[in-house]
Amino acid sequence: MWIRNLVFLLLCLAGLSALAASLAPVRKPPADQQLLAADPSDAELSEVAARVDQAFREGWRLQGVAAAVRADDLTIARRLSLALVGMVPSLEELRQLEAEPAEARLDRWLARLLADRRSHDYLAERLARALVGVQDGPFIIYRRRRFVSWLADQLAINRPYDEIVQDLIADSGLWTDHPATNFLTATGKPDPKKPDQIEPDPVELAARVSRAFLGVRLDCAECHDHPFEDWKQADFQGLAAFFGPTRQGLTGIHDTDAAYLVENRTTGDEETIAPRVPFQSELLSADGNARRRLAAWVTHRDNRAFGRAIVNRIWAQLFGRPLVEPVDDLHAADELPAAIDLLADDFVRHGYDLRRLIRAIAATEVFRLDSRTAVEQAAAPPEGAWAVFPLTRLRPEQVIGGVLQAASLHTIDYQSHILVRIARAAGQNDFIKRYGDLGEEEFAAQGETIPQRLLMMNGGQVQDRIKQSIVGNAATQIASLAPSDAKAVETAYLCVLTRRPTPEEARHFELMLADTADQRTRAQRMEDLSWCLLNSTEFSWNH
Repeated sequence: MWIRNLVFLLLCLAGLSALAASLAPVRKPPADQQLLAADPSDAELSEVAARVDQAFREGWRLQGVAAAVRADDLTIARRLSLALVGMVPSLEELRQLEAEPAEARLDRWLARLLADRRSHDYLAERLARALVGVQDGPFIIYRRRRFVSWLADQLAINRPYDEIVQDLIADSGLWTDHPATNFLTATGKPDPKKPDQIEPDPVELAARVSRAFLGVRLDCAECHDHPFEDWKQADFQGLAAFFGPTRQGLTGIHDTDAAYLVENRTTGDEETIAPRVPFQSELLSADGNARRRLAAWVTHRDNRAFGRAIVNRIWAQLFGRPLVEPVDDLHAADELPAAIDLLADDFVRHGYDLRRLIRAIAATEVFRLDSRTAVEQAAAPPEGAWAVFPLTRLRPEQVIGGVLQAASLHTIDYQSHILVRIARAAGQNDFIKRYGDLGEEEFAAQGETIPQRLLMMNGGQVQDRIKQSIVGNAATQIASLAPSDAKAVETAYLCVLTRRPTPEEARHFELMLADTADQRTRAQRMEDLSWCLLNSTEFSWNH
């Protein structure tokens, strides 16, 4: 009997030790991530970041603007985590970050994030919104999940972006075996002449190509010449004509010799439209079928619109706001910021490397500025000066991602238990549905609604993850294992807000926890503290 009791006691002690370890330094990254993060230095990358910074400094000088000071490492780590995996950093990730030597600490942190499957999946979903939208599309012939999974696989091996785009525009075959063709089948509509036949829509494809890959809203000229821009209706129709011969059948996507016919709205007659590009026609090759010619033109190294478009989109992903607004219409800008071409040229010169582009933007002074203006500066810098990090409201998936991660002391990733990952996916999908998905316009400025605030204050997703639990969420574990009230408050702040409390905040909440010898009462007060932090304005914003 005594042996059995001893074993039980040892098991209990082991469990408590494991929980206590949650508040201390944590597991090391996998060996391959350690290798990747070992030497993230790149002199040429630092040079392009410095040139971008110099361009902004010159703008600040001309406008008489004083830039904010550099943000602290934890704030920058939070920005990177929200941008690349859609959630705040876990406590164990922060312990790991702070255990690193200060020099190049954030570069190593970023390298690990870029090697993490979570970032591949998250970025794939963000890019997919511009490529195929958020709807499920035509039944049977379109597999959005398969498409996003394929795109994540391409990001995981860091496949050059121009090759990915060439596949999207020009690939053929079944949408299951050739997932890139879902870019085409997502637009499937009944053929006017054969209503029972679903075919890719050249009009929608032309709009997708121009917006996603060229940063031009050419579809504004679909019905008539654009009233304010240089685009003509013939430009849009010519772009759509590249997809005119594309058909789908039992073997999937394939090309025919069919002409692209458009009804003349004046005469009612059908006219044949020849493929044509809206600019730099000298880059269009005569070799290959229509879609391959278009793919080669879009991704041509001298087609600067291609590089600019992805730079603006990745900038928006990291900052929460594009460098040029709207994110898919750079041509509408009176003048492009110098940073666009500096980054785009570097991106093309280095083989369309998306990871490098992310690292280059994250290395800039602009990305690492504080979101508050300098104390001596009387007024905020003018809009668009980028002299402070822009405040942007978290998108729905970032809000729930932050809630779910803040409720766990451990990192929720592909090393987590399968039940944890299933619960995360289910909880996230339900929350986003109720909170409101922004769809393709996720970078547009959005105000918070009353239902969204009520969902955070009273919704089950928040309540279930802070209330006392036998399983042990972050609030419960901190209440049980923190060695002091000060440590409990500090840990809660790190979990939710990725920072330590100010002296005033620490005093206030330490008093709230004082004299709570009863564990149930202490756990309840930790639950209240977690609720306050999750419902704070600070939690809901990227800054």
